[in-house]
Amino acid sequence: MKKKIKVVAAIIENENNEILCALRSPKMSIPNQWEFPGGKVEENESLQEAIEREIQEELKCDIKALDVYHDNTHEYDTFTVNLISLKCKLIGGTPINEEHSKLVWLKRENLDSLKWAPADIPTVNELIKEI
Repeated sequence: MKKKIKVVAAIIENENNEILCALRSPKMSIPNQWEFPGGKVEENESLQEAIEREIQEELKCDIKALDVYHDNTHEYDTFTVNLISLKCKLIGGTPINEEHSKLVWLKRENLDSLKWAPADIPTVNELIKEI
């Protein structure tokens, strides 16, 4: 049986209506594909606590988790991921790239120009529909 991982992802939008996108590094699983930043939910941690902690660890900035935006389960070859995207507001600092290969801010209409990790694609499609 495949390992199931519960993961949260942040949909962070700036004042220009651009969304933060992160390129997974070659060292990560699912390398060189784009994702919304985030990470695994720890035991006894709420979704909001998990995403706020992960963004602080990964991007060295502070966010406020708002509402769950999208919930998707995707089966990869060796594991299954339950990816829960949350709308988030940047409340302190500027995202700093420490773990990913690259960070970019993109408008919704340009999101489909990137090669997204498969689990993130349904969220990308929902965001594009909002145009």
